[in-house]
Amino acid sequence: MSPLIPLAGQHLDYVRLGDALVLSFSRGSQILIETAAHLTTPAGRTSVTPAAHDEDALAPFLGDAVQTAHTDKSGALTVTFAAGSALEVRPDPDVESWAFTNPDGPLIVCLPGGELAVWANAGAGVTTADLRAAP
Repeated sequence: MSPLIPLAGQHLDYVRLGDALVLSFSRGSQILIETAAHLTTPAGRTSVTPAAHDEDALAPFLGDAVQTAHTDKSGALTVTFAAGSALEVRPDPDVESWAFTNPDGPLIVCLPGGELAVWANAGAGVTTADLRAAP
């Protein structure tokens, strides 16, 4: 089971803008984004970078429920929302591009180049293979 599955069904409660984008969800999960995030909404596709302070681009996501969350073989993170919008964060060759944390689960970090690092409680049985499985 992917450790990102607990994100499904959570609503995006708030977004903090600054040196990183922090997306906080209804049951305590968070996604920290340190590179460009690619947003797809019914209005079109756009990119947001952490220091841009582009609140309007993220507004359609607020209050929406996560439908799916997964990673692919490259380390890209994709989160789709019930209203049809999506957020994608691709790996960066030089910096950590994103991280996911959940109060009941592991810390997952996309390292430079796309390798995923997982820190989990002993016995959780979470591996990077769990993350790279097809959604």
